Amino acid sequence: MRYLPHTQEEIAEMLADVGKKSLEDLFCTIPADCRMEGDIDLPPSMTEWELDAHIAGLGAQMKQTPCHKVLVGAGSYKHNIPVTIGALASRSEFLTAYTPYQPEMAQGTLQGIYEYQTLTARLLGMDVANASIYDGGASLAEALLMGLRIKKKKKTVAVSKGIHPHHRQVVRTYLQATEFTIIELPVGDDGRTDLSSLAGQDDLAAVALQSPNFFGVIEDLEKAADAIHGVDSVFVTSFTEPLAFGLIKNPGECGADIVCGEGQSFGLAQSFGGPGLGMFACKDKFTRNMPGRLVGETVDRDGKRGFVLTLATREQHIRREKATSNICSNQGVCAMMAGMYMASLGGTGLRELAQLNFSKAEYMKSELRKAGAEIVFDSPTFNEFLVRFPSDFGPAYKALFERGIIAGLKVGKYYPQYDDCYLFCTTETVAKTDIDAVVQEVSR
Repeated sequence: MRYLPHTQEEIAEMLADVGKKSLEDLFCTIPADCRMEGDIDLPPSMTEWELDAHIAGLGAQMKQTPCHKVLVGAGSYKHNIPVTIGALASRSEFLTAYTPYQPEMAQGTLQGIYEYQTLTARLLGMDVANASIYDGGASLAEALLMGLRIKKKKKTVAVSKGIHPHHRQVVRTYLQATEFTIIELPVGDDGRTDLSSLAGQDDLAAVALQSPNFFGVIEDLEKAADAIHGVDSVFVTSFTEPLAFGLIKNPGECGADIVCGEGQSFGLAQSFGGPGLGMFACKDKFTRNMPGRLVGETVDRDGKRGFVLTLATREQHIRREKATSNICSNQGVCAMMAGMYMASLGGTGLRELAQLNFSKAEYMKSELRKAGAEIVFDSPTFNEFLVRFPSDFGPAYKALFERGIIAGLKVGKYYPQYDDCYLFCTTETVAKTDIDAVVQEVSR
């Protein structure tokens, strides 16, 4: 579909219809002191090569460079991305910002989203997945709002403190101007959410846990499902590292009703914090309460397979105030790339990659213990874990940074009780030599 600009004759005709003589007259209602006069102060233009050199110079000012080894996760993970992802995602059938309302114009985009939904539902153990939401935090907030819609008479949601702090902040932002109440569930000494306070609660619409949680600890979701369903609440499970479900039981198998989280790990570069990908899935009986858009399969009048946006009345642009959410778009390109990543690795590849990530983390935990460090939580973890050192780790952190290794994240900003602790993460991009370098520095 080409963009056809208006001719001068067409512009003049439209201006005459609205009683204006020029395009500038369209802005006459804007006060003069709110308008910018004159030229925009921009630097002189550059050649392609000058621009390359300029960007390289800006990059050189960064403390962290692409050469650094990053042993930090905390919601954003560095994984190797197959070269096939970029090649496939750049094809014109897929790489478009156009919203696929006209299926006859967007079969490539719609089929790609449909495949993404299928793979996401299988990965998370759910019946249905949507076309994605903006990011993990928005997905969690939308999941809790969905729980409130399902349990119409209840006004409270419970959120584990083990959920990523940024995602909890998004939830607070969503709900702060509403009649709904948020309560937070503490994390116990084992790193798992303490659900004992749920007993006797009769106003809880939904309860949200993250697994693996912010500390990398794998929650006991089956036990949690019993407790949450026991108080007649919707069980929401979130995540920041979907790769974990290549190795551990998926939330659907454990009794979750809604599963949501951040999908950046699947084929998306970290890109200074974005864009990400909000993955979202639920049980079939809750489909009509699900936010966002959904791609379905159908047949045309000739009986040929085709794809369309389905159940579209959920979207704000149609139902207005009765819509299930204000999410009427999705992270189209990011979802496409995540689908390509899952398809590229397949079930076997995801399992093998997850095992590699798990094994590297377990090796590092073992070596740090030998070096005198304390692994704060004894519960099983995936990819990342919390460490307390016998003495101030600051000097060692600085020394490792000078060697090109970013050794963990100090978590006191988010959890004051763990002010002396660092959250470490290992993925397949971290070599054994990098782990050994950290251990060696700690041992000095």
